Order: sequence, then C-alpha cells, then structure tokens
Amino acid sequence: MGTGYVGTTTALTLCELGHQVIGYDVDPLKIASLQNKNLHFYEPGLKDLLVKHLHSGNIRFTENIKQAVQQSEIIFICVGTPQNDDGSANLEYVQQAATMIGNYLNNYKVIVNKSTVPVGTAEKVTKWIHDSMVSPIQYDVISNPEFLKEGTALADSLNPERIVIGSHSEKATDKMKNLYSKFKTTFVHTTPQTAELIKYAANSFLATKISFINEIARLCENVNVDVKDVAFGIGLDSRIGSSFLQAGIGYGGSCFPKDVLALLSTAQQNNTNLSLLEKTYSINNTQPFYFIEKIKNKLKDIKGKNIAILGLSFKPHTDDIRESPALKIIEELYKQSANIFVHDPVAKLPKILSQKITQIHSIHSLPENTDALIICTDWPEYETFDWLQVKQKMRNPYIFDGRNMLNASNMTKLGFYYDGIGYRQF
Repeated sequence: MGTGYVGTTTALTLCELGHQVIGYDVDPLKIASLQNKNLHFYEPGLKDLLVKHLHSGNIRFTENIKQAVQQSEIIFICVGTPQNDDGSANLEYVQQAATMIGNYLNNYKVIVNKSTVPVGTAEKVTKWIHDSMVSPIQYDVISNPEFLKEGTALADSLNPERIVIGSHSEKATDKMKNLYSKFKTTFVHTTPQTAELIKYAANSFLATKISFINEIARLCENVNVDVKDVAFGIGLDSRIGSSFLQAGIGYGGSCFPKDVLALLSTAQQNNTNLSLLEKTYSINNTQPFYFIEKIKNKLKDIKGKNIAILGLSFKPHTDDIRESPALKIIEELYKQSANIFVHDPVAKLPKILSQKITQIHSIHSLPENTDALIICTDWPEYETFDWLQVKQKMRNPYIFDGRNMLNASNMTKLGFYYDGIGYRQF
C-alpha cells in the first residue's frame, strides 16, 4: 500500500525474492505510470527491475483496494508520514490505510508497518483495523522498518545489513522469516515498539554524526586545519568509522530532518529531554547560512552578482529535493537579489522557484560573466568538468565547494579561488 519510493523498492525486491506482488495506490497517475513501465521518481537500477517483473507477471498495480487486500497474505503499509507543524509525525495516511484494510479483511493477514512511524503506532494500527472491520477476523500487526538510502536503495534492499521484525506473534514472525528466507543477514526479533524506535534512533544517530563533523569543520577553519584530514584520522577508529563524516552544508532529504524532529517530539510527549539531538538539529539548520556568510565575505555584495549553483538534490543519484540545503542557499541568495543559475543532472527546481530562477541543462550554458560557482550536491560528473573551460566563462573564478568534493590544490593551480567547508587556506 503506497507506491512511492519505499513501496516500489520494497515491492520489486520482493519480486526478486520470487514472490507475487500487488502494488496499490490511491493516486491513479502513479498507478498508470508504473503500469506503463515508468517510475515517477529517480532511483538507479529500479526501472530495469520494474520492466523485468511487469513482463514476468510477478507484479501488477491496481487502484482496487478490495482486490489488493483480499488477494494478499502479507500487506505492507508504505505510505508517507509527513511532518506536522510541531515536528511530530502525521499518521493520517497510515490510519487511512489501516481503515481500508479493516473494511476488506477476508482472512488472516500479516499487516506490516514499513513506513517510519513513532513508538506505539503498531498498537494504533491494530485498533484502527479492528474498529473498521465488518466481522471478526484474525490478523497481526508488526513493525518491519526500512533502512534504504536514496541513490543506493536497490542495493540496500537486495543486500540488507539487518532485518528488524517487531512482533508479538510467533505466527506472524514465522511468515516474515519465510518471506525473507533467501536473505543471508542478521535478523533482529523484538517488539513492535522497539522496532519503531530502532528506525528513528538509527537515523538520528547518523544525523548527529553529520552535525558533529560540521561543527568540527567550523573549528578547523579557525585553527588552520583541514577537516578532511581530521575526518580521515578519526574515521580509521573502528569504534567511529568513516561513513557520515563528510563535512558539508548539512543533511536533507525525506528522512533525517523529519525523523530527528519526530523523535524529539516523541521525547517531549514522554517527558524526556534529548538535548544532544536538539543541538544536532540546530547545527544542521544553520550550516547552509554559515556557508553563505563565507560567500558574502568574499563577494562583499551579493546584489546583482551572477551565481551558479551546481546541484539541487540533497545528495547525488536521486532527484529528491526535499529539505535540500541547496534550496536554502538558493532562497537566501535570491532574497539578497543575486542572479541565480542552477544545474542538476536529474533534479528539477520546484515550480515556485522555477518562475524566478533559471535552470540550465549544461554547464556550458553558464553566462559569460559568472561571479561565483557554488557546489551544493556532489554529483560525480562535477569532478570531471573541463574546469579551465568553465573558468573562461567566469568574471571571477570563485568556487565555493559545499561538499568538499574537488581537489583544492588542483583547483588553485588552475587559477581558481577555492573554498570549502572546514578547508585550510594555504
């Protein structure tokens, strides 16, 4: 239930495991797109699987909820849980899904919460299904959170580092173990509440790691140290690890920002102070503006300057611009009357910004008098640009690398003024 990023990836992974899958969604446009072998989002490798399993008949898509529920043994709820104004998770779509399941339940089913939901949601789903049932039928609700990374979701799904099954029912647990029997990985069997918290805690820890290195990067700039060297040195410690230690303009996307706030909301509701997580959120929220100050200090006056932004998506290999730091930088520069030109290989400007800002489809479309170039997303192709040719189109050869992806020494040798995050100026 729900054919978005999580739902479609989960569905096609289950097809790869040899199962028959029905994809249901209330949005007829999404269903039509998938039936026509087209994804409505960008994720490397996923379209090939869609075409493969549509052809084989392992997957079909429908708007018929009665058929979808009654013909399935296991039902995955993969709907969105958007953020409320107070930071808490909005369970409106989860409740709608649970109610529809209850309306059409015809025999025993395992109902799986795949969506990222607060502690206690499995209990709520159980009640919502019960309250909407026409006649008493046995069912079990479990939690089986996803741990997908956009851009590598297919590999993550086909090669899971762990599978968490939160269940009070031995029958439901056995069905899930059988469903995933081809996976050689660690299975974590726990309660639904624990499984729900594992998901939030995992994402919040990774977000904290990013904010930690970004705060260290600020210190690095003031003590003439390169944060890349610091990150490399501490990352070799097996207790720390090198992942998520890349300093930059902050995290974004559909998970980290939302999940951090949702966990803070859960803590507040349960009279718990998560001050470290509050600081994580604060650092990330200010990181793009910290970077903008570096740009302003060099350019002196932003007004009327021609500024090129490379990268819109919150990370490479995805078209997801939700909570992308790039958007914060673009909006702030626009407020200060800069002329902005944006490039991204996949992602598109939101409609409200596309009416004000020019999106170019090639780096060669840069205006001849570009004053500064800002890298907001570390797309690999940006490393392979003919930077000398780019330089010829710039009035001021200034590069501000918000992802520290380019070689500072090489760019300086090419005649650029180069600055990044936590970068030691020579």
